[in-house]
Amino acid sequence: MAEKQEEPSNAQNGEPDNAEEGEGKKKKVKREDLPPFEIVTGERLPAIFFKFQFRNVEYSSGRNKTFLCYVVETPGKEPATRRGYLEDEHAAAHAEMAFFNTILPRCEPGTRYSVTWFVSSSPCVACAERIADTLRHNQGLRLTIMVGRLFMWEQPEVQAALRAMKAAGCKLRIMKPQDFEYVWQNFVEQEEGEEVKSFVPWEDIQENFQYYEEKLAEILH
Repeated sequence: MAEKQEEPSNAQNGEPDNAEEGEGKKKKVKREDLPPFEIVTGERLPAIFFKFQFRNVEYSSGRNKTFLCYVVETPGKEPATRRGYLEDEHAAAHAEMAFFNTILPRCEPGTRYSVTWFVSSSPCVACAERIADTLRHNQGLRLTIMVGRLFMWEQPEVQAALRAMKAAGCKLRIMKPQDFEYVWQNFVEQEEGEEVKSFVPWEDIQENFQYYEEKLAEILH
């Protein structure tokens, strides 16, 4: 199942298809012209983003952002649970980095943290190295990462980074159809005034899950 190319519509990226293009042509934005990097945070992400960015397809063209939904559980006498999502903008940093910099900037000594991520794709090499390093230095942190699809999994350096995450104690899993439904119910916003819509799995969701599960098993063996 080699990567294919797909050109998403503006609507799939959360932009209207009839966006003004100015002088009849839409100018290409150069990297240096992009506004300052920022991380988008919230409790629930728009449904249109979920349907496009989280889809466990074999092609990734246009899916150049990382959407990370998180659950942070702190057990103890006063247990607490935090949840929300992060979305990275542009290419200056990634949502995985932002989680450790903003959501969980430091782990208190002696405190246990159980963290679960539901991520649109697996980490890049730099993010995987940060994850592994964080786990090695924080024995009380338990991290489970559920990913919709594998990012550039054929590259040896990516495979090595994923194995390093596992060695550091990270549990890396491919999202099953039930996991996508969980994200839909708990992290995707519904239209105001409308009844909660049921999750509708796409046609190849099970097939693609099995494909990526097999590839991940081969990488982590």
